[in-house]
Amino acid sequence: MDALLKGSFADSGLLAEGPDGLGAGLAFLMDELAYGVIVVGFDGQVLHANHAARHELRRGRVLGQRNDFVYANTADQGRLLQDALFKVADGKRSLITLLGEQGAKLSLAVLPLRSDAGASPTRAALLFARASVCESLMLCFFARNHGLTSAEESVLTVLCQGYSAPEVARQLKVAVSTIRSHVRSLCTKTGSSSVRELLNQVAMLPPVAPLLLQEQLH
Repeated sequence: MDALLKGSFADSGLLAEGPDGLGAGLAFLMDELAYGVIVVGFDGQVLHANHAARHELRRGRVLGQRNDFVYANTADQGRLLQDALFKVADGKRSLITLLGEQGAKLSLAVLPLRSDAGASPTRAALLFARASVCESLMLCFFARNHGLTSAEESVLTVLCQGYSAPEVARQLKVAVSTIRSHVRSLCTKTGSSSVRELLNQVAMLPPVAPLLLQEQLH
């Protein structure tokens, strides 16, 4: 078992494991999400981390794990995280952005978790913002579903990063007319009336983690 995964929702007391295996099933479901999720105690002890969260912890750009506890890269950022955990103990939510190495940053929703309705919070959930549309969502899955060519998928990937057609052309080292041709094909195959509508389709995809990421973490 991965060293970063210290337990499941069932054995951390968040869900009782019943005959239908709900606790384990929820843990597996969390691993399918592209958004990182960590369940911690108020002292920062990691009780559960899904695939996406463990990937971020291993990178160590903003958050890391040491001796089963999550930590921020600097003392100032650590105090910001600890303050959010103190608020959780009082049943309050927080939205914080932690800064890390080389300009890296990570937005987190810090939420109270209760074992029963009306009970005091017993744990905190750290919900990560997605890194980007292209990283977080299964763009390759979207491409296969719509029969996109590898060239069209490459164009879509760069478009999702916010670049215009001329900028995409420069990055891919092709003519602007070639990019515009690919864009027309992309819109036709995906039933989009414009690039904006196409990008909205991608942005609204379910946040499922790429299989490659899951395979790397096994």
